Amino acid sequence: MSISPLNGGVTPLLGLGSEALEAWAVEQGQPAFRGRQIHDWLYVKGVKDLDAITVLPKTWRNLLMKQGVSIGRLKEIKRDIALDGTMKLLLKTSDGEKIETVGIPSERRLTVCVSSQVGCPMACRFCATGKEGLQRSLAVHEIVDQVLSVREAMNRRPSHVVFMGMGEPLLNSEVVLNAIGCMNQDLGIGQRRITISTVGVVNTIPKLAEMACSRLGRAQFTLAVSLHASNQELREKLIPTAKSYPLKRLLDDCRAYVSMTGRRVSFEYILLGGLNDQVVHAEQLADTVGGFQSHVNLIAYNPIGGEDFKRPTSAVIQAFSGALQRRGLAVTLRASRGLDQNAACGQLRRQYQMTE
Repeated sequence: MSISPLNGGVTPLLGLGSEALEAWAVEQGQPAFRGRQIHDWLYVKGVKDLDAITVLPKTWRNLLMKQGVSIGRLKEIKRDIALDGTMKLLLKTSDGEKIETVGIPSERRLTVCVSSQVGCPMACRFCATGKEGLQRSLAVHEIVDQVLSVREAMNRRPSHVVFMGMGEPLLNSEVVLNAIGCMNQDLGIGQRRITISTVGVVNTIPKLAEMACSRLGRAQFTLAVSLHASNQELREKLIPTAKSYPLKRLLDDCRAYVSMTGRRVSFEYILLGGLNDQVVHAEQLADTVGGFQSHVNLIAYNPIGGEDFKRPTSAVIQAFSGALQRRGLAVTLRASRGLDQNAACGQLRRQYQMTE
């Protein structure tokens, strides 16, 4: 099979599975087992340079490098480690863009929060990434590399992946699904341990279900929809794109997704002090998302520069959670991690660019 070069003429191998690499090796005039060797060095050994795959004939390695073939790894340019062990990496792409990824450790798991785009076009008011706009979407190898980079930096095998970093995954859904396929088949991370988070893009959620069934066999990953408001008026104030994608239509698409996949939807809700965190908002939210298979993740706001939003008190958070539970909703209060080290999405990249 042919491997198409990206912009700039670089042809990355990372992101390809064993069969694809075998077919490519044969196309290159090599035996198929060379493809399996490359696969092992990519995903098990985590090699960063093509010339480092010493089991390959040196003449072939030299030829491939002249042709612009590369592993496709990113370069780490900054690392922040919080007191709780959360690690945020700033990575540089081959065309000079910067993206963030985060390793979130606990006793039993290591979750990698990956980015799907450079920047984000959704412009949510509470998000640092949205302040910078969108530069471009990421390629498969750039998403997969984030998992490998965290694995290497933390010397631990990732168990879970969440697409909750920079960007709107459903504006890059084809690549995101291909990256999930790679994580599943080549890195051994089960689909059920992968989450795609979206603020909602018109006509994409049912399509995501169709594409997942076609490309992955079935949609077993978790879909997390970022609501952050209990009614349409408040949501439009926080999320500009909500004006073109009303809450009712978004929820109808979520119901269609549940029907098509048999998987429940999680709803993300950032609690903004004094704005959307009162018991009355919790009751509205329960009325809004009640009635079909769902789950609510509550997230206390992490402050960013340029906005006056506040983090709610613990008492307010508990009252909001209790109100949802009394209405019969499944609720998880997500513990804030890395608060002492640029915790909010996009902060490390933004801070770095301000000092360049």
